[in-house]
Amino acid sequence: MTTNDSATGQDAGPLTGLRILDLTRLLPGPVCTLHLADLGAEVIKIEDTGAGDYSRSMSLGAAAGEDSFFFRSVNRNKRGLRLDLKQAAGVAVFLRLAREADVIVESFRPGVVDRLGVGYAAVQAINPRIVYCAITGYGQDGPWRDRAGHDINYIATAGVLDQIGTAGEAPAIPNLQIGDLLGGALTAAMGILAAVIGAKTTGKGRYVDVSMTDASFAHAYTPLLSVLGRGKTMPRGTDDLTGGLPGYGLYRTQDGRYLAVGALEPKFWALFCAAIDRPDLKPYGLARDADGARTRAALETLFASQPLSHWAALFDRVDCGVTPVLEFAEAMEHPQLKARGMLPEVDGLRQFAPPFKMSGLDFKVRRSAPKVGADGTAILREAGYAPDEIEQFQKQGVI
Repeated sequence: MTTNDSATGQDAGPLTGLRILDLTRLLPGPVCTLHLADLGAEVIKIEDTGAGDYSRSMSLGAAAGEDSFFFRSVNRNKRGLRLDLKQAAGVAVFLRLAREADVIVESFRPGVVDRLGVGYAAVQAINPRIVYCAITGYGQDGPWRDRAGHDINYIATAGVLDQIGTAGEAPAIPNLQIGDLLGGALTAAMGILAAVIGAKTTGKGRYVDVSMTDASFAHAYTPLLSVLGRGKTMPRGTDDLTGGLPGYGLYRTQDGRYLAVGALEPKFWALFCAAIDRPDLKPYGLARDADGARTRAALETLFASQPLSHWAALFDRVDCGVTPVLEFAEAMEHPQLKARGMLPEVDGLRQFAPPFKMSGLDFKVRRSAPKVGADGTAILREAGYAPDEIEQFQKQGVI
């Protein structure tokens, strides 16, 4: 149930009242719980008493002794607790918190949480309505379940990486982590929310097994349709969406920049041809083979004759799906993204806003990314521990 912010009249978020214990680190899991926290969930970020989440010290920009921009960007609106799960007392604390939690999210290799004594079976025994989400590279079963990996490995295994790049060249590695974010963050969030709705209705939680490889594979519609229709994928850089069609591709401009042409539909292609004064190309927007190659060559010559600014100004007046390929710093200042409030400065740092708008909900940072164990004492007091018990945990290095 949501609650209202009396100062603004806005509700505190549709996930207000949902409590999440977050054992994840780095990018996939923290971005998943970030989205849920931004929607009002109470997220308790639990780190070990050693290195903790080592994204605290990763990436450029942070001053000495401060948490990295990376950590601060993906851990806002969360509370922080340090907990040593290798000690029996730490496991007992976790299970007490889990008794009142709605969701647990972890990203260890398969079997680790069970060996620690905080796996799904242990939690379900004391809290049948728990939604327990495990995010891994390859899932909880199968011959590769225990393999190490990163985003590059997951999208390579899923057949996605092979499809990215230009014709005749090596695959291009994207720095938008497809497996980590599509799989580990968004797919996990979707599974968690579906299971939470079920638990609210039935009183029974679920185990949510998220494989970042599965998620990448399950969204590769273009190569799947190519195999179903042709018996094989097209070579990299030659299918309909990676350079095979004149009306959908990238063209280099005189100053070494690029223009993204997405004039697939006949009406847009007609407007495009009229704008560049090439009505002779009108029949060939979807052409392949010789006609397609000739059309593409003509466009390559044309676009190379003027700088990007010339073409950007021209197509700003023609609504046909043609836009400049922006550098990221330019995208940060784009009027459309600024109008949508997608990169506000909050907590002294420019951060991404949530990737959705919701009526009655204004995005805000309720709390900065937690310092190491910053909320531990308060969280344990709320769980019913006495001050002397908490002091003892501190002396033992449990928290």
